Amino acid sequence: MDASSPASALEAKQGKNLPRFRLSLSTAILAGMVLGILTGIFFGERVEVLDILGNAFIRLLQMTILPYILASLILGIGGLSYQKARLLAARAGLILLFSWVIAFAFILTMPLGFPNWESASFFSTSLVEFPQPPNFLDLYIPANPFHSMAENMIPAVVIFAIALGIALIGIQDKEPFLNDLEILCKALMKVASMVVKLTPIGVFAIAASAAGTLSLDELSKLQVYLILFNLACLILTFWVLPLLVAALTPFSYREVVSVSRDALVTAFTTGNLFVVLPVLTEESKRLFANHGMTQENTNAYVDVIIPVSFNFPNVGKLIMLFFILFAGWFSGNEMPLSSYPEFIFSGLMSFFGGVDIALPFMLDLMRIPTDMYQFYVVTGIVNGRTATLLAAMNLFVFTLLVVSSLSGHLKIAWRKLGFLALSSGVLLVGSLLIARFYFEHYVNNAYDKDEMISNMQLMAPKPESIVYDVVPDLPPDPDPQAPRMQRIQERGEIRIGYIPLLPFAYVNDQAQLVGLDIEMMVELAKNLGVKPVFIPATWDNYAELLSEGTIDLLGSALPLTASTLQKVRFADPHMDVNAAFLVRDYDRNRFADLETMRAIQGLTIAVPAHKEFQYFFDKMVQEFPEANIVRVESVEEFFSDDSHFYDGMLMAAERAAALTLLNPSYSVMVPRPGTIAIPMAYAVAKGEQELADFLSRWIEIKKKEKTFQRYYDHWILGKNPSRKEPRWSVIRNVLGWVD
Repeated sequence: MDASSPASALEAKQGKNLPRFRLSLSTAILAGMVLGILTGIFFGERVEVLDILGNAFIRLLQMTILPYILASLILGIGGLSYQKARLLAARAGLILLFSWVIAFAFILTMPLGFPNWESASFFSTSLVEFPQPPNFLDLYIPANPFHSMAENMIPAVVIFAIALGIALIGIQDKEPFLNDLEILCKALMKVASMVVKLTPIGVFAIAASAAGTLSLDELSKLQVYLILFNLACLILTFWVLPLLVAALTPFSYREVVSVSRDALVTAFTTGNLFVVLPVLTEESKRLFANHGMTQENTNAYVDVIIPVSFNFPNVGKLIMLFFILFAGWFSGNEMPLSSYPEFIFSGLMSFFGGVDIALPFMLDLMRIPTDMYQFYVVTGIVNGRTATLLAAMNLFVFTLLVVSSLSGHLKIAWRKLGFLALSSGVLLVGSLLIARFYFEHYVNNAYDKDEMISNMQLMAPKPESIVYDVVPDLPPDPDPQAPRMQRIQERGEIRIGYIPLLPFAYVNDQAQLVGLDIEMMVELAKNLGVKPVFIPATWDNYAELLSEGTIDLLGSALPLTASTLQKVRFADPHMDVNAAFLVRDYDRNRFADLETMRAIQGLTIAVPAHKEFQYFFDKMVQEFPEANIVRVESVEEFFSDDSHFYDGMLMAAERAAALTLLNPSYSVMVPRPGTIAIPMAYAVAKGEQELADFLSRWIEIKKKEKTFQRYYDHWILGKNPSRKEPRWSVIRNVLGWVD
């Protein structure tokens, strides 16, 4: 039919009147997220490959952001007068400070939701390593702006742009250059808007990969952190911040939430605040235009405020500091009130850098095991997106408040502010107390770390072996003069002495001899093709058992001290242990640094009584001349002797950490400025050079093939190297279509 015919014209007219169904961007993004989650649940870890597509999408979003920040900052600042620039800095600074106060008020209140659970943790290197502060010079001083741009050092790029923009303020005939920058900003915005149209696809890939790989077991263990963190973020995002704008500006609560919807959804689903900066810029300008509040410099203010404030710690970024408080509670190293000033100041300063730099630094600074950072990474799949949601709202609200202040539209409504403060406090505290009630009554909180270490098994299958409780009468070797290695092969047994010492050699709840040293000795016996025979030794008789030939070697590593070097011959040291103090939880602060300890009058420190530890006894007397240094026969005496009160006991941090698992009311402390590292090695009788050399070379092999490291991770760090089961999925666990 001819397109120009009357019938065609009628059809075209009718077509125009037909209703059209069109998804908004935010609806399409939410649909993509839901579909992605369902896909991940259905296929499980098989959709992990979609993570590549998700990362590609995020890179596309990021490609215009740094050039946009650079151009928009120079344009926005360069177009101002000196008077307006000073006014902008003053008003923005005050509002930024106020937002920090809100953030820390929430952070310091959130521990009210922690249930009363006992906790402790395995040894962590953070106990003996002290943090290096971030290099703020590299991060903030653009010695080479092009290097800063290439390395994505955003704060340095911002400082360069601010400096160049300020310089442009006083330059004549700058308009042609500013016009070119404006054209460049519009082009970058157009590119960004084209990429944003791909957001539903990118979000689908990200959500599917996350839902398919996140461990449900990990999620259930961390629900205290997940629930409290997300409660605070949602209250701030959808209650405190929008109502703050409604109380101080002509904008209503509904307008703030409605206009920011697309940016919030994009920020949440991508978990990336960087990519929504252009969207927030346009939404801010649109809201001012809708109210007829656009003045000469309104758009310039917006162009400056958003990229500049992005580089300062915002509420969405600072709220991550709650993880430090959670990690301290979870690991049994709760931060005392006296450390809060240091926590606030150091946390604020460190968050001028990236979160991934700041959190490990803060864990170290607050003396919390850095292994806890792994929990942050796991929860980041959920919490990272909620924090980005809050950060986007904070950036939007901050821009509205600052620009309203500069344009004369900011008016304080004290009644509304009072209602906001009271309602926010009631909502936050009430939510935290309800969450705490739920945790304490409906979540399994039984302490089980003691059972964990008491039930640990050898990683490798244990060969046929003999374990004696007392020193046995063993038949002599047929040829006592033969080399030790030859006698071991001829009898088909290697006689190994052990000194019971958690977690190196101890009897578990199944009456099995286990531990790091036992694991290594079993490995040695297997490599030699002989049966391991374990014979108990003590600190008093191990040298005699070696010299008499009752045992071939001492399989419990000894500290290399002047005393032990005189008694036996050592293989090469294979590990270091670190001197530390085992103290009661409430005494942790008194053992935080050496100066504090020296100032304490009447401090009583227990030290092992054996001669092998004479060096450490003398060291304590030298370091703490005013303290009472008392020798004790065993750690059991430290725990149970009611006739003496010991403030702390000197021992290896690795052993002390294991003991806290059995006694969670105790903590491990290494006083600043550092620790004493003590080399440990396996011992043989004097004169047994061949066996000592063999052990040295064998240990070297085991370290290079990572066998020793696997055993160390298991017994000392508490890592479980067992094979990880595939994530639950519909396709495998319900339908049974795949194995």
